[in-house]
Amino acid sequence: MSSRKSLLITGANSGFGLALTHEALAAGHLVIGTVRNEEARAGLEALAPGKVFGRLLDVTDFDAIPGVVAEIEASIGPLDVLVNSAGYGHEGILEESPLEAMRRQFEVNVFGAVAMIQAVLPAMRSRRRGHILNITSMGGYITLPGIAYYCGSKFALEGISDALGKEVEGFGIAVTAVAPGSFRTDWAGRSMVRSPRSIADYDALFDPVRQARQEKSGKQLGDPAKAAQAMLAAIEAPVPPRHLLLGSDALGLVRQKLSTLEEEISHWEALTRSTDG
Repeated sequence: MSSRKSLLITGANSGFGLALTHEALAAGHLVIGTVRNEEARAGLEALAPGKVFGRLLDVTDFDAIPGVVAEIEASIGPLDVLVNSAGYGHEGILEESPLEAMRRQFEVNVFGAVAMIQAVLPAMRSRRRGHILNITSMGGYITLPGIAYYCGSKFALEGISDALGKEVEGFGIAVTAVAPGSFRTDWAGRSMVRSPRSIADYDALFDPVRQARQEKSGKQLGDPAKAAQAMLAAIEAPVPPRHLLLGSDALGLVRQKLSTLEEEISHWEALTRSTDG
């Protein structure tokens, strides 16, 4: 380890947040993790007393976030890294999924992440150093039927991360969008919110997708501990990546998407150019 860092990780008691907490502690870093109940906080702090600190916070409680971040900086010290790991997946055919489900998906996955970023940026900017990791998804590049709201939220976070990186790089602050493929987290299990099915026209398209996802849950190729180690490597890098794919499935699918996109752009190039005045 090159230097001990202080990491603020949202959603630190499950999924990638928990995996990163374990690996960061093992590497000698200090972890402050946000969780949503007292039981989770006690469990988190028991992992390494004096080296991991839990804070109660729902990332959609936007008004509470600045105070929590200020208290952490005052009582524990300067934050070197923010990891936006809190998030969940929504599954549902768009026509069948209420707008309220989309609103909630974006509140957690996008607005919550941005609110956390806005809270840590003033101090990072004044110190002229810092690193923000936004955990997106290969679903921020590729799509599948039945997860339109989820993919929409991750596409949004990818774009926000990219633009933010250009805004803050002059202040010594790095921004990395980490896009995992399929990993053995509870994303497709306990964490998944599913809208009820109601329109038979979509059965042939969607039922096999849902069935495959449920059958694969817990057996995915990706190892969350190795994902966490990769994130730590990105944090330690002298010039961190702006975008980091995790998993060979993500690599293959995103490359395929970019290749298909390039083919389509080329196919329609004449029409594209025809609009110049």
